[in-house]
Amino acid sequence: MNKAVKLINEWGAFDTQYPDGSIEEFCRYYLASQKEKDDRKPLPKGKFLPVSTDGILMRLIGRIFKLHAIYTTAAMEGTGINTVDEYSLLNTVQQLDEPRKTEAIYASLQELSTGTDMLARLQKLGYLTEYADKEDKRSKRLKVTPKGEKVLITCRKRMSQLAALMFHDLNEDDKMLCFQLLKGVETKFAGIWQSHKGKAFDDIYDEIIT
Repeated sequence: MNKAVKLINEWGAFDTQYPDGSIEEFCRYYLASQKEKDDRKPLPKGKFLPVSTDGILMRLIGRIFKLHAIYTTAAMEGTGINTVDEYSLLNTVQQLDEPRKTEAIYASLQELSTGTDMLARLQKLGYLTEYADKEDKRSKRLKVTPKGEKVLITCRKRMSQLAALMFHDLNEDDKMLCFQLLKGVETKFAGIWQSHKGKAFDDIYDEIIT
């Protein structure tokens, strides 16, 4: 096949799967896929390993998440924040610019009861303050205090250091490729997870898969 035709076909396949992808992202994707073909080995299988590529990928992501949580405990020590979820919630409040409580909780992917408890703790520590919503007197809006802003500066530095620690061995192109391939998963499920609350897993599976 003509090289130009082959490249156009590859671009067409990429554009179908990632319609918002840039030329730079296509180049990273193409080079990585060619390297994968050259280096491809049989997927590891064992008594305790998933047998599907989906399962193996999910297991890998889950273990990285668990390791990240372990190192987060060390990173958060001395910052005034106990957990990464508390940091995420406080950070979300600032990013959303004085949101309602429910907006902040759901945007940080927390359950309502858990998020409410964390907000109460952050307020007790003096990192957040609340006031009545002018548009809806039944709702409260949140605002990060100067004390909370100071804590966020420290936590952001630690979290940035932690990210650098975890992905130190990956070059920039590999990092961008990982982001490119996985960002759609996060975007999709972040937009629909609330609609699945209370549903049986089999119903959720059928909705997504079929």
